[in-house]
Amino acid sequence: MEQMSRYRQPTRQTCSDGSMRRAGFELEFTGLTFAQARQGVLDVLDGTEKVKSPVETAVKTEQGTFNLELDWALLKQVAQEYAQVDVTPDWLDSISRLAARVVPIELVCPPIRLDQLDTLDPVVERLRHAGAQGTDDSLIAALGVHINAELPDLSPATIQAYLKAYSLLQWWLVDAHAVNLARKVSPYVDLYPEEYIDRLLTQQSASLDGIFDLYLAYNATRNRALDLLPLLAHLDEDRVQAQVNDDRIKSRPALHYRLPNCEIERNAWDLAEEWNTWWVVEQLAADEDAMAELSRRWLSMSRPLLGVNRAEWVKGVDQWLRERGWL
Repeated sequence: MEQMSRYRQPTRQTCSDGSMRRAGFELEFTGLTFAQARQGVLDVLDGTEKVKSPVETAVKTEQGTFNLELDWALLKQVAQEYAQVDVTPDWLDSISRLAARVVPIELVCPPIRLDQLDTLDPVVERLRHAGAQGTDDSLIAALGVHINAELPDLSPATIQAYLKAYSLLQWWLVDAHAVNLARKVSPYVDLYPEEYIDRLLTQQSASLDGIFDLYLAYNATRNRALDLLPLLAHLDEDRVQAQVNDDRIKSRPALHYRLPNCEIERNAWDLAEEWNTWWVVEQLAADEDAMAELSRRWLSMSRPLLGVNRAEWVKGVDQWLRERGWL
């Protein structure tokens, strides 16, 4: 009998054209030199490699292109310049080995069909066995896992539904993922302001202009746990760059979710654990009645100046989710 995937499938599995939705993952880790990480990836993936520099490579497979790089802008720039003249100085390899303890390596996976996400498991397992270390190994890099979830469609109503679902769950998600303290205090996974959530929940209708205006008024930064800028740039890049002039914003028709830790060194951990927590957002976004109920709860608990009591909200949401059978 075929084993059922441990990646929970959302209510809305397909895009508007009938194709299966996809999700991409990005893993940040230390503990390995770039050469060790590269070999680990090549041991598992069946594809064609294109070396970009001594600290960047890409492996083209049937599922798409996997990109591996040492996440250090200066080192990458120098490596690319030497790659153009086909020379790798000895000191570059030495720096790469030293950087293995402090500079993260990033594996960017291509968008994978939701019913095939378990094909990523062997890559994670191979890197773990090679000695990869995750979030707890670095106090300064705030290593994590990013999930790029393709939306069922790009209608304003769908985008707004996901924004509302995440906003109502963001405090609960921090606890559900057990987000590492170093990542909590870092600026990279900041949460949406309560005032933004209040205004989002009371928007009368979904329009693209309304989504752009409200989001950019409160979240004109890449440093959000759910970063909508790549999706907004896909819809209107000029409008985004006018507010957030940052060439690191990568346009894509997907949500960029950055909250999960990377616990790759832990034997029991895998990407399914983080995806299945995100899956709760998927379910809420697809359930109009549940969204309306939880929105009413939020607004009824919002006190002038004080806002919503976070501990009380998280406790209530957890119980509410369990009653619905989502946990």
